[in-house]
Amino acid sequence: MKITDLLTKETIVLDVKARTKAEVIDELVQQLDKAGVLHDSHAFKESILAREAQSTTGVGDGIAIPHAKTAAVKTPAVAFGRSKSGIDYDALDGKPSYLFFMIAAPEGANNTHLEALARLSTMLMDASFRSQIESASTDEEVIEVIARKEAEVQEETQQTASSRKKVVAVTACPTGIAHTYMAADALKAKAKDMNVDIKVETNGSSGVKNKLTEQDIEEAVAVIVAADKQVEMERFRGKHVIQVPVAQAIRKPEQLIEQALQQDAPIYQGSGTKVERPQAKPRTGFYKHLMNGVSNMLPFVVGGGILIAISFIFGIKAFDPKDPSFNPIAKALMDIGGGSAFALMIPVLAGFIAMSIADRPGFAPGMVGGFMAANGGAGFLGGLIAGFLAGYLVVGLKKLFSRLPQSLEGIKPVLLYPLFGVLITGLIMMYVVVDPVKALNDGMKHWLENMGTGNLILLGAILGGMMAVDMGGPINKAAFTFGLAMIDAGNYAPHAAIMAGGMVPPLGLALATTFFKNKFTKAEREAGKTCYIMGASFITEGAIPFAAADPVRVIPSIIVGSAIAGALTMLFGIGLPAPHGGIFVIPIVKGSSWLYVLAILIGSIVTALMIGLWKREVKE
Repeated sequence: MKITDLLTKETIVLDVKARTKAEVIDELVQQLDKAGVLHDSHAFKESILAREAQSTTGVGDGIAIPHAKTAAVKTPAVAFGRSKSGIDYDALDGKPSYLFFMIAAPEGANNTHLEALARLSTMLMDASFRSQIESASTDEEVIEVIARKEAEVQEETQQTASSRKKVVAVTACPTGIAHTYMAADALKAKAKDMNVDIKVETNGSSGVKNKLTEQDIEEAVAVIVAADKQVEMERFRGKHVIQVPVAQAIRKPEQLIEQALQQDAPIYQGSGTKVERPQAKPRTGFYKHLMNGVSNMLPFVVGGGILIAISFIFGIKAFDPKDPSFNPIAKALMDIGGGSAFALMIPVLAGFIAMSIADRPGFAPGMVGGFMAANGGAGFLGGLIAGFLAGYLVVGLKKLFSRLPQSLEGIKPVLLYPLFGVLITGLIMMYVVVDPVKALNDGMKHWLENMGTGNLILLGAILGGMMAVDMGGPINKAAFTFGLAMIDAGNYAPHAAIMAGGMVPPLGLALATTFFKNKFTKAEREAGKTCYIMGASFITEGAIPFAAADPVRVIPSIIVGSAIAGALTMLFGIGLPAPHGGIFVIPIVKGSSWLYVLAILIGSIVTALMIGLWKREVKE
């Protein structure tokens, strides 16, 4: 809606008779009433005066904009009055007011009306526009000046909108719990500060959210892919694509957005081929394929692990019908969690590693290889080998079968790849991989069981510290995967140290923000409250914002605290049969649950004290 639809000749008074603020309000209310835009002039005037009682609408520069939004208004309108001698309107700058725009908005005024009125307020900030209004000699000339200025403003707005660049992004981390959303929030917050349009798709644990459309991608000047696992890339063919680890979007969002705006990135060609230019290199190859497997395996780990932990509440052997403590509920939980969810962990790990390498044709051979590893006693290491074996084997089959006639293209994915992929993977696993890896696993288990106390404490410190080094990154995931392998092999001590080490960083920071308030900003103190929950739930990523803001002080502090917690769990002889769950699985640890809690608390307190003593005071 145009301003000239609201301001008409019937609502203009070029030479007001009023000499005071009260009189000019009366005169403009009467003008609006004569124009037929008010239901009740008295009620409208009361609303105008009520607004003036809150603060003057004399905005300075010779302008006053009395206004009210009330049911006393029939249709939205603007009345204009001009005083050549000026009126004392209690303006903010203490000077007389010459131009008066009285805005009448009905109770249900829509956004179109309100936007037009807001546009008028903006236009009045232009001194040359005010000068033209002051010198206009007729009602028609006033309307013409306003219409001309409004057209200019709208044209400038359209040009600004069309020149405002848009960036799209995808964030994804292996677990899809914290890094994914922290990276998305960091990019969106920085884009807002930079006045850049951005849309961020998150590939989290609950699936893809805010998915990019073809139009989004087409309109974008560049694409930011901040991911530590496989994401759908073919849709970005022909666009400038920046590929970085997800942590870089958390720590350097402004740098990535600037790079995107400058299109300082390769043009994605599809099928992994890109035009090379210098840029931050993403993690690719082994790590990316491994994390794709781990991220898809984790729901089975968490769900199955917690169900197993709940079954232990009825008794460690309560799931066994031959044991005196047998409980049918415990058996049901163990059958679902251990017999089903856990049984699928290694096949899923291998299947998605293979799929990351060779796309869908690699999935079936990977699953079969992983299943053989799990059933043959080769465990996690066998599953990892199966995934990479199947993936690269299918890549080789694709190259081999590319020489076949085009007429056979349709049978490759439904017959050739599954048949030869499953067969060859299965044969290699059966006759080459399973037995040696099983022997290796047995040897590792025997070695751990016979380690001296001093070596166990050192191992616990290393595993605990690894959990804090990158808080969900590759080092953290390497330790976590090792713990899962040890649980699978029947040795529960390493994973107890790993979970304790993973809980300490957010808990330590939560304590630090509570007891050293002057060392943190208000926003950090609020984030610290969330860290209590994240730490208790074994979500190490809660510490990332603090580490990104002050890595020199925070990272060493959390590593030391986590290492101490891991070492103490080994010293106390704690074992953890559940792979996830935080405080919810502490009651079922092997050994003293109280000592386990003590180990976590000591590590957290050490971290809190180091951070609190090391950080400088913050002045907000």
